Amino acid sequence: MDKPAVTDTLDTTGKCCPMPMVETNQAIKGLAPGQVLEIVASDPGTRTDIPSWCRRTGNRLLSVSEDGGVFRYYVEKT
Repeated sequence: MDKPAVTDTLDTTGKCCPMPMVETNQAIKGLAPGQVLEIVASDPGTRTDIPSWCRRTGNRLLSVSEDGGVFRYYVEKT
C-alpha cells in the first residue's frame, strides 16, 4: 500500500505509555476531518493502543508498518 497523504507527523519515539497516546489525542484534535496524522512510535504497546483508540474515537486507522522497532501509523480524522 502506498503511504497516505500526510497532513501532520507526530514523533513519539523514545516515549513510553501513556505519552504516545496522550500526544496522539492532542495532535488529532488539531486536524480537520479527512486529514491524516502520521504517528511514529517506538513503544511496542502502541501496537494495541492505537488501533483500540481508533475504534473508541471513531478515527480511521489507514495503515500500520514496522521497520527496526519503529512503528508508523496513519490515522484519518473522522
